[in-house]
Parts: sequence; structure tokens; C-alpha cells
Amino acid sequence: MQIFTYQPPRIPWLDIRYFDRDIIIVNKPSGLLSNPGIAKSTHDCALTRLQQRFKDAILVHRLDCATSGIMVFARNKKAESSLKTQFQDRKTQKTYIAEVVGHLKEPSGVIDKSLIADKANPPLQQVSEGGKAAITHYQTLEVRANSTLLMLKPITGRTHQLRVHMLAIGHPILGDDFYGEQHVIEAAPRLKLHAKTLSFIHPYTAKSMAFTSHCSF
Repeated sequence: MQIFTYQPPRIPWLDIRYFDRDIIIVNKPSGLLSNPGIAKSTHDCALTRLQQRFKDAILVHRLDCATSGIMVFARNKKAESSLKTQFQDRKTQKTYIAEVVGHLKEPSGVIDKSLIADKANPPLQQVSEGGKAAITHYQTLEVRANSTLLMLKPITGRTHQLRVHMLAIGHPILGDDFYGEQHVIEAAPRLKLHAKTLSFIHPYTAKSMAFTSHCSF
């Protein structure tokens, strides 16, 4: 793992895709934290940028700093509770796009490998039979010269789940400076992982909502 130097992108400052009185949808760029860390240098993040425009913005879920894509924020406690419950109860639907090393033997499949925190190397995670259940569905979208473009559908939402699952089956995500060896890190200028779609039930109207952010992997 490389030493983390936080230099968040400034353009675009915010990519807001939708908002109403209850929720805000943002397309987060790679390199921007979802919420502040402990260090003062990490105060600049998706949440604090959003709060400059919407003082009532509340964090509901997170994307890794290096992961780009769709995030939903709440604007009141009722919306926060509803959305967090949907994530916890697996009522939301999420799809990701990832470019991984090599070619998979099977074009689609399910990765069912429990995960646990690697206490010797925080914040890393690792596969462990004694960990929490973690399930990821994958589907090949395109086979390239030395890599494969995949659609990933996590059923659970464990920390670093997609990164660790792809590593566990021998196909780490390109540009992964947490789990990849040097050739994996150097294979891309950023982590090739993007949160493409997010679907959930609106906390006030109770209508199903779906948002999409395309990527150019």
C-alpha cells in the first residue's frame, strides 16, 4: 500500500445531479473523500462541500476516496433514518463498473467470501471465515487485451468489499493502491472503480428512484 497523500480534485467542485427537500444526489469524483477524516487536511470532502450550499446535508453512506460515482445525502433526520435503514436492510440496489487485471475463467458469477478488518494494517480488510458475510455478483462487459471490464453488484456493503473480493479471486482492480502490487497500481492513473447506479425508495414520496452516472473506463 502506498502512503496516502490527500489532494482532492477541485474541478468540478460539486456535481449535483438532483435535489429536493429531503435528498441530494451527487456524482463524486475519484480522489475526494465522502466525509472528513481526523486530520485537518481532510476537511475538504463531498459532505463539507455540499454543506457550503445545503447546510442541512447529512451523510448517509460512503464511497472510498478513490471510487467515483453516485452518492445520496439526506436533508433531514427522517430522510436520514429512512435511507440508512434501506442500506442496512439491503433494500437499495447498487451497480459498479470496474476494470480488473487479466481475464476471468467464467464470464459471470458470485463471490461469497466473508470479510474482516486487518487489525495489523488498518484500514485494510481481508477474507476470513470468521468475518462478516460479504457477497458480490459480477458480469463481464468487455474483454480487453490485458484486462476485463466488469459490472459488479454488491449484495452486502462491507468496507472495501469490491476491492478485496476482486483481489481474492486473482483479479485486482486496476490502480488499486491499497491492495494491488506495484504493476497493478501503475496500470491506471486512478482506481478503476465507479458507482454507476443507485436505486432506493424516496423517504417522503415512497416512490422508487434510480440515478445513473456513466464513466469512461
